[in-house]
Amino acid sequence: MNSHVMLSEVKTAMNDSYNNSNNKSMAVTEMDKWFGEISLNVLFRLVVGKRFTGHSEENERIRKALRDFFDLGASFVVADSIPWLRWLDLDGGEKAMKKTAKELDEFVQTWLEEHRLSRNHGAERDYMDKLISSFHQGFDGHDVDTLIKATCLTLILAGTDTTTGTLGWALALLLNNRQILNKAVHELDTHIGTNRMVIETDLNNLVYLQAIVKETFRLYPPVVLSLPHESMDDCVVGGYHIPAGTQLWTNISKMQRDPALYPDPLEFRPERFLTTHKDIELKGQHFELIPFGAGRRMCPGMSFGLQMVQLTLANVLHGFDIVIADGKPVDMVERVGITSVKANPLKVILTPRLSTQAYV
Repeated sequence: MNSHVMLSEVKTAMNDSYNNSNNKSMAVTEMDKWFGEISLNVLFRLVVGKRFTGHSEENERIRKALRDFFDLGASFVVADSIPWLRWLDLDGGEKAMKKTAKELDEFVQTWLEEHRLSRNHGAERDYMDKLISSFHQGFDGHDVDTLIKATCLTLILAGTDTTTGTLGWALALLLNNRQILNKAVHELDTHIGTNRMVIETDLNNLVYLQAIVKETFRLYPPVVLSLPHESMDDCVVGGYHIPAGTQLWTNISKMQRDPALYPDPLEFRPERFLTTHKDIELKGQHFELIPFGAGRRMCPGMSFGLQMVQLTLANVLHGFDIVIADGKPVDMVERVGITSVKANPLKVILTPRLSTQAYV
């Protein structure tokens, strides 16, 4: 079901861009929004059975609440450093966080009520339906509605911005390194042809594309710092004594840009994953590359996220000739937030390059 929904949303986006290219001369596309709509629609269809079509007031409120969540999560709050000043909320950060949390909870509560009203003889149309069927009563003393809402919201929050950000970085890197982009397109033409889209079963044959995705994850992991963990026992790491109960963060970006592990670490060089680093995988078994974390607490959505990035990137590269709208190199400035995303929009011109039947 996952790959069917992914491909459906990618095809819808490509069809829209194909039609726009026929109706408007040199139409500019903001790829951050383009990738974002695909990610949002895939996650919402899978989790709550909804699509975001058009720009209704409710859709814009949801988009803003999601964006605020990631921005506020990385903002500096005075009370975190000086707890006794919390009651003053000097920067208004706590008030803004509570407002965003309330808005997100209200959205999910509405969807939960809609699901309960529209359930038809136990049919499970999406993940929220499956949770409703699974939780008939409280679980370990927790409220059922709270469990369902928290789980669904976690899936949506964890999957939308991370995927969108990675796709944005990948395309920006390729546009700034045209010879690598051309090599990727050649691989796609060789294996796929010019009459159809890329589908899930094609991905294993696209080894250069896989190397591009790995190199993108290396340079721009979805989160710069891992989620916080806690040491279970006293231990010594690098000569430092770490007491039990210490909160630990892994600087993923620092590790993956270590010159001792990767020569010329700031260079975008996918070939390294076909030669010197060909045995390194993304599954948390090699600490040189852990964009999804490692161990028992690594990202449970790794397979989904990786497939989403590969399938979407492959299709946009295969389906369109892409040029930067203003003709200048893409800036690589990062936006401050929980996730790693570009600070400025990536504006391009998409020109269809396949036969018409590939877009319909």
